[in-house]
Amino acid sequence: MLNRQELTDIIRGFEPETEFPEGTQLLEAFVPAEKIYALVEKLKSDNKSSFNYLISLTAVDFLTHMTVVYHLESTEFRHLIVLKSKLADREDPKIDSLTALYPTAEYFEREVFDLFGIRFNNHPNLQRLFLEDDYGYPLRKDFRDEINIIER
Repeated sequence: MLNRQELTDIIRGFEPETEFPEGTQLLEAFVPAEKIYALVEKLKSDNKSSFNYLISLTAVDFLTHMTVVYHLESTEFRHLIVLKSKLADREDPKIDSLTALYPTAEYFEREVFDLFGIRFNNHPNLQRLFLEDDYGYPLRKDFRDEINIIER
């Protein structure tokens, strides 16, 4: 099992623009959105890191931007990381899909699309899971449903 510094060094070696906040329980890495796919591909295929399991993929709306959050684990080495990518374009948020690397990403990404409106480039079937096409994106902080009066 690699320690925090060893994982940081591996990630920084693959993607020098990655930023690492201090004081987090798990190792967190902020990765430029346009570089997330390449980094995850390397982290999965590299024999030292072997991040072969996408535990979860979700998003957070900060009103000024959105962040896509990935939890990756190596089932072989038992290490865990959290990758985050900031999306500044709230009108048309996009990021590359990880479905080619992790088949389970298909449904995680569809859920994030359905609830936040984030589009995943190269997704094989990006459709809503729960809501009607014209409903809006209920987990966005600026979402209003005047018919059902959802209050925050």
